[in-house]
Amino acid sequence: MASTRLTRTFTTPTNNKIWTLSFWVKRGSLGASQWVINTDGGNQEDRMHFNPEDRLNYYEQDSGGGTLANFMPTAQLRDTNGWYHVVLSRDSTQATASDRLKMYYNGELQTVFTANTYPSQNSSNRLNTAVEHEIGARNSSSYFDGSMSHIHFIDGTAYDASAFGETDTTTGEWKINTSPSVTYGNNGFFILKNGNSVTDQSGNSNNFTVGGGTLTNTEDCPSNVFPTINPLTYSTTKWNLEYGNLRTNGLASGESAGYRSVYGTLGASSGKYYFEMKVTRTYSVDPNFIFVGIVDAEQMEYAGDNGNFVNKSRAYGYKGSDGSKENGGVNTSYGNSFTTNDIIGCAFDLDNHKIYWSKNGTWQNSGDPTSGATGTGSAFDLATGYTYLPAVCHFYDDDRIELNFGNGYFGTTAVSSAGTNASGNGIFEYDVPTGYTALSTKGLNL
Repeated sequence: MASTRLTRTFTTPTNNKIWTLSFWVKRGSLGASQWVINTDGGNQEDRMHFNPEDRLNYYEQDSGGGTLANFMPTAQLRDTNGWYHVVLSRDSTQATASDRLKMYYNGELQTVFTANTYPSQNSSNRLNTAVEHEIGARNSSSYFDGSMSHIHFIDGTAYDASAFGETDTTTGEWKINTSPSVTYGNNGFFILKNGNSVTDQSGNSNNFTVGGGTLTNTEDCPSNVFPTINPLTYSTTKWNLEYGNLRTNGLASGESAGYRSVYGTLGASSGKYYFEMKVTRTYSVDPNFIFVGIVDAEQMEYAGDNGNFVNKSRAYGYKGSDGSKENGGVNTSYGNSFTTNDIIGCAFDLDNHKIYWSKNGTWQNSGDPTSGATGTGSAFDLATGYTYLPAVCHFYDDDRIELNFGNGYFGTTAVSSAGTNASGNGIFEYDVPTGYTALSTKGLNL
């Protein structure tokens, strides 16, 4: 949702003293102020935001700028791969101060706080009044970076987390309730239920408007998590990451050109997986110094000798400038070169320990990813017994790549043709080889 904001002006509330906000969120970047919801009226403001320490802070401020409530659990939300479920309930009619605000993370009531100034008994607040409410930003700034899903607002009832999710009895994980049985009240709404629709699904017709930016759909959701570029690895501090950590866009301030690698947040040690990379910009003088492939998770962080993952013994890459393949620093002839607007598919078979690459739908070296142990046209025999992650490396500030791990988009542009995918998991530009699937939590369990 980076640079995207949703807006709606509320009407007269059912009960301004009592309400519940529930949402699922997957973070893109950390260490900055990012707004979840805001009602700004000059000095008077109610807001919930991630602060630079990656804590969620709910704050109420009166018209004179004084603090009415300041509520911030100590827990830091720093996982950029998984989804968090957050529930905030407010009921100022409660006699006990600690019952007036409650926050839940993945079903767990938060009990340790960095700040816990509660609203006074029977107090009203600006949120859930007839003013403009903004989701994902604060006055067209401090944008939230990441994804949101299943946003509920309940006017007049304070629910706990069990109304919107439950613990899976098999895995012990907190899972989503896609259709909770709740009473929404006058200003209640339910948006982003299935995709990027801001049409209210509560029955109230309290629709939102995209007030700026582009609201992109994604297959990544609380019940099926797809990988993104891991922003916590060494090289990603050197590149600017965008679109929910699925695009690199130039070097960070003060960085000079040089090979730097980025890695996916999910890996596997068995199964057959497919992902795509699109080159959207290259340096005109020395173009296509780009590698795409996979790396053993144990070696991903140690490509620091020159930042190129393919120097490692259990890393396998396909190079844009000459179409060669590389492993352990050894470069050999393989396929065609690739450049701007080319889409590279990577199919890695961890059951038969083979890897293949396609360029714009054509498998290089006459490869056949469905050939199993025969490995017809495979680029490498993979080292066995390791967990492999997607990996991409490029050299120049002008280089830019976009990854599609199955979300169906390159950046904010949907794939143009949507190839076949027998697994039913993920949307890609080109056909997914039979027996392969997207690398996602669902794909890992197929």
